[in-house]
Amino acid sequence: MQAFVITAPGQASVEEVAPPLAGPGEVIVDVGRAGVCGTDVEFFTGEMQYLHNGLASYPMRIGHEWMGSVSAAGEGVDRGWIGRRVTGDTMLGCGACYRCRDGRHHVCAFRTELGISGGRPGALAGQVAVPVTALRKLPDQVDDLRGALVEPGGNALRAVRAAALRPGGWLLVEDADTELQPLACLDESGPAQRRANRLRRAFRELMTRRGADLRYGRTLPGALREAGLADVAAAGSFPVGGAVCDRLEIASMRQVRAELVAAGLADEAEIDAHIAAIDAGELDLTLAPLVSAWGRRPG
Repeated sequence: MQAFVITAPGQASVEEVAPPLAGPGEVIVDVGRAGVCGTDVEFFTGEMQYLHNGLASYPMRIGHEWMGSVSAAGEGVDRGWIGRRVTGDTMLGCGACYRCRDGRHHVCAFRTELGISGGRPGALAGQVAVPVTALRKLPDQVDDLRGALVEPGGNALRAVRAAALRPGGWLLVEDADTELQPLACLDESGPAQRRANRLRRAFRELMTRRGADLRYGRTLPGALREAGLADVAAAGSFPVGGAVCDRLEIASMRQVRAELVAAGLADEAEIDAHIAAIDAGELDLTLAPLVSAWGRRPG
């Protein structure tokens, strides 16, 4: 089985690893889609705090945003799970403490985290082992791509519910708007910069084909007004140059390079030259503009 393995800061590859076995109470999921989170980027760069406080260590098998189909069931698991399309929780509680018994396994003091902590391999692989108690069935109307976004969407929903916006309280929402500033390099001063912008356009085209809304950020003020908030305002910003821009660009290119090539939107040599130019410090890259919108709940 193949899996994405991070062995040190900035060092990762797809490796052949032993396929997982379903332990008691676990299932094996054939992974259909997996996402890359900011947490995963921090594991790749070495900045993730878990690497420094002992909760995680290299080699890392990342991937906690995922969906797939159950292909095997361990001892004590209903065989009816086999063949079902599922996603699942990241935070895996012990199941015995008072927090787990109260339904708050995500804050269990003894939890492991899929693809994050406790040595439990993640889903950026052909298969992943998951406790059956963490599974969530995916309805037919939720496709594979959206199924892999259930976990980050669930985090957002939980945060909103926990915030419990009260009368007079303020809400801040942020999202990117790639169409507002579609360039990777504002200054097309040479072939490396023009190549970077060609690849950024290719990346945007690939995201559009996937169904991504590249103009979502600009809709945030209207969404807040429709939700009944008052005194709505917004601002936008984006960085130009720096290590964060470089790391995110390289990670993004590596993540989608196979799809860009398969779609005929770029070739391997072009992508390699772009990454080499970034490593050489030749580019002042930008990120998609971040739109920040805020409003007050009346009362």
